[in-house]
Amino acid sequence: MNSENKKKLGDTKKIESINKIVKDESKKKKINRNTQEYVDKLLEKRNRNFKIIVTTIILLFVLIAILTGFALKTSVSNKIINGIFINGIDVSGLTTKQAEDKINNQIEKTKISELNLEYKDFNTIIERKDLNINFKIEDAVKKAYDIGRSDNIIYNNFKIIMAGIKKEKLKINIEYNEEMLSTIMDGIGKELPGLVREYAYCIEDDELIITSGKKGIKLDDNMFKNIVLDRFAGNIKEKNEKKVSIPVVEKEPDKIDINKIYNEIYSKPQNAYIKEDPLEIIVDKDGVDFKISIEEAQKIIDKEEKDEYIIPLKITKAKTTVKDLGTKAFPDRISIFTTKYDASNRNRSTNLELAASKINGTVLLPGDEFSYNKVVGKRTIENGYKEAAIYTNKGVEDGLGGGICQISSTLYNAVLLANLEIVERRNHGYTTSYCEAGRDATVVYGAIDFRFKNTREYPIKINASVKNGVATIKIMGIKQDTEYTVKIRAYKTKSIPYKVEKIKDDDLFKGEEKVKQKGANGCRAVCYRDLYLNGKKVSSELISTDTYKSMKRIVRIGTKNKPKEKEPEKPKPQEPSDLPENITNEVTNTNTNVTTTN
Repeated sequence: MNSENKKKLGDTKKIESINKIVKDESKKKKINRNTQEYVDKLLEKRNRNFKIIVTTIILLFVLIAILTGFALKTSVSNKIINGIFINGIDVSGLTTKQAEDKINNQIEKTKISELNLEYKDFNTIIERKDLNINFKIEDAVKKAYDIGRSDNIIYNNFKIIMAGIKKEKLKINIEYNEEMLSTIMDGIGKELPGLVREYAYCIEDDELIITSGKKGIKLDDNMFKNIVLDRFAGNIKEKNEKKVSIPVVEKEPDKIDINKIYNEIYSKPQNAYIKEDPLEIIVDKDGVDFKISIEEAQKIIDKEEKDEYIIPLKITKAKTTVKDLGTKAFPDRISIFTTKYDASNRNRSTNLELAASKINGTVLLPGDEFSYNKVVGKRTIENGYKEAAIYTNKGVEDGLGGGICQISSTLYNAVLLANLEIVERRNHGYTTSYCEAGRDATVVYGAIDFRFKNTREYPIKINASVKNGVATIKIMGIKQDTEYTVKIRAYKTKSIPYKVEKIKDDDLFKGEEKVKQKGANGCRAVCYRDLYLNGKKVSSELISTDTYKSMKRIVRIGTKNKPKEKEPEKPKPQEPSDLPENITNEVTNTNTNVTTTN
C-alpha cells in the first residue's frame, strides 16, 4: 500500500469516529425523561445509592458495637489498658497495685543513695536523703489507669486504639526539698575553683581602693538542678551514674561602675543623738565624698587596665559619735560568742587583733547590711598584717592575714544568735579547730565575703575584742517587745576519711619516715537555727549544708642509702713491758694464747 492509499484510509477512520460522536450526542439530546427507559435508569441509580447507604450504616453500627465492646470491657476491667509505660516501665495489663509494686521494685534496684559531683580538683557529695525525694507513684499509676476510662465513649475508644499503636509514655512526678537543693547549689556555686571575681572596693583612711574583677566561671544553676534530679529521680529504668561533672558557664566580671560606687559611699556628716518617745538612736556618719570629680575618677579607671585603682576621698568627721552617747544608745546585750586562740603565736594574734579593731564599734541601722571585706579592708603588709597559717587547696600553708577567718567565724555565730539575716556566708574547705563544723565563715578579699543584714527594729552595735587567748564578739542594742531565745544546732551527717600520700625524700635514709602533714577527716554537716518563745520552740530554720574536704596525711619516705658500717679493727697484742706491773702475768698468759692461735 502506497502512501497515498494510507492517507485516504486514515481520513476515512477519522470521519467515522466523528460521525459516531455526533450520533451519540444526538441520542442524548433525543432522550425523553417521560419514557420508561429513563425511569428505569433513574430507579437503578437510586437502588444502587440506597445499598451503599445501608451498607455504610451497617458497618458504622458494627464499628460502634466493636468500640462499645472495647469501652465496656475496659470499664469493667480493673487493669490498665495495653500500651502504657511509666518512666519506661511497661504497666500494660496490670492492676494499680501490681503497677505500683513493679515500679517500687524497679526503684529499689536502680536508685542511688548519693551523687558524686566534681569539677577539676573540687568534688562534693549530695545524698539522696538530704533532698527528701518522693516519687508520686500513685498519681502516675492513677493517670495510667484512667486512660480509656475518664472521657466519653468515643474519646476513650480513640485513646485505647492510639495507646495500642503509638504507646502512651507517662512520667512520674517527684517531690523534693527545694530549699535544701537551693542551699546546696548556693554552697557549691561559691566553692568552685576559678570562679568569676567581681570588682570590689573598700575605704582605707582617705582613699577608695577598687579591686578589678577577673573572668572566670559560675555554676549553671538550671543544668545542675536537672542533672541532680535526673540522676536521683529522672530515670528509674536503669542504674544511673553516681559520678557527674558539675556544669559551669564562663562569665565576664561586671564592668566597674564608678557612679554606682559613688552613690553607695557618698554621705553627709551626721552627728549621733537619741530621740525620745518612741526611742530612736540616730547614729553618727562621717561625710564621704570624692576629692575629684566623677568624670576624673572615671578617667582613672579608663586610662589603663590595672588590678587596683585608688580614688582620693574627702572625709568629714562627725562631731558627736555614738560612743559619746554612752550605754543608753545600746543598753542590752543581744548576743555574745567567743572562740579561743593560741596567744603565743604572735603573727596570728596580731592578725586577729587588727581584724577585731576594724569591726569594733560598727553600728548598723535597721535594714543596713554589713560586709566583712569592706569593713576590715584589704589584708596587706602595709596595713600591718602578718604571715600565718591559712587553708589552701593543698592543705595548710602560710599566708598573709592568716587567722582573720576566726574573727569572721566568731562574728557569724554572734549574728546567728542575734537572729539576724545571713546574706552571704561560706564554710572553709577543711574543718577548723575554733568552731564546730557548720558554724564557721571563711573570707577572702575580693572573692569570698561574709555579709549580714540588721533585721531588728533598732540599731545594733558590734563590740569586738581579742585578749588573753579569747576572741569575743558582742551584739549590743535594744531588746524588742518580742524577743526570741535562739539556739544553734550544728552536727555532722557523714565522715569523709582522709587518705595517706607517701612522697619520696632524698634527705632521709631508706627505712626512715617523717610526717609532713597530719591527716584530718572531712565531713558533711548541717546547721539549724531554732527559735524559742516562752520555752517553746516556734520555728526551725535550715541555715546551711556544708562539705569539708578530708586533709590527706603526707608522709616523707627516705630513699637515701645508708653508709656501710666499717668493720671494727682487731686489737693489737701488747708487749708485757707496756703493761702495768700488776697484770703482767695475766697478759703474759694471754699473749701466749695469741701466739699459739696464730
